[in-house]
Amino acid sequence: MQIWTLDEIRRCIDDEAVIRGMRAALIAQSRGECDTPMPMHLTIQTGKESGGEVHMKSSYRTGGQYFALKMATTFHGVGNGMIVLASAETGEPVALLEDAGHLTDVRTAAVAAMVARELGRGDHAIGILGSGIQARLTARFHKLVMPVETVYLWGRTPERVEQCAEEIRAFVPDVRVARSAAEVAASVKFIVTCTASRSPLLDARDLQPGTHISAVGADSTGKQELDPEILGGADLLLADSIAQCEKLGELQHARDQVNRAIEIGAFFQRPRTAHVPIGSSVADFTGLGVEDLYIAEMIVSKNT
Repeated sequence: MQIWTLDEIRRCIDDEAVIRGMRAALIAQSRGECDTPMPMHLTIQTGKESGGEVHMKSSYRTGGQYFALKMATTFHGVGNGMIVLASAETGEPVALLEDAGHLTDVRTAAVAAMVARELGRGDHAIGILGSGIQARLTARFHKLVMPVETVYLWGRTPERVEQCAEEIRAFVPDVRVARSAAEVAASVKFIVTCTASRSPLLDARDLQPGTHISAVGADSTGKQELDPEILGGADLLLADSIAQCEKLGELQHARDQVNRAIEIGAFFQRPRTAHVPIGSSVADFTGLGVEDLYIAEMIVSKNT
């Protein structure tokens, strides 16, 4: 079995290729070509201290060489994890990617950027709620698909926000730290939310007309970053998986909007008139096992 270290994995990541790969993954999923079960989650409590989250995902594409099993964890704010690729012919494990959760972070940023590209967004300024690794990767990947010149950044911990802002400046020199999430919404019409919040950070009244929100933080029961009225007021409501989002994403708090939601892979295949404004939009991301399969295969293919 091949073993890939984090350093080796980082050297193999091609940001543009990952964005294209995430598009292919969601389209394959929407066509019914992949068996992608619902995720498993564990909440770990150890004594009096807060414990951690464990997310387990898997997928297999019909006719594919491998199936994937992924574990991603967060303990005390620190991510970890791994992906195993196994032979679709024998079930034998053939590659262990010791990515410490990095591939999960990368594919999450890439799929959000891919949706921004598909929607034809040309925003020069974007807002990011959150100050972790996902915020940094969000800036990096969105800079590839939009003419981003300014990032408005907000987070709960000032010291972490300042450090995050400094690192984002490697991709977008003009980073402005906002005093509130509402200030971010008043400054931009494109927002990515990437926090572990369990209550809304944005209200519908905060948003400007024509705002797009990519909500990537809510990926398990109880998490929430958006006022449900935001989903109800969106002209376009996208979900990476309606079934997952209804259980784990923003849609769990707005189940009356489920019938309006369109899966991203299916949306990409719809005929659309070029350059027709969509208006306001929300993309609800919970992260799919098929994304983990595709990005793991991309890494392993670098050495085969």
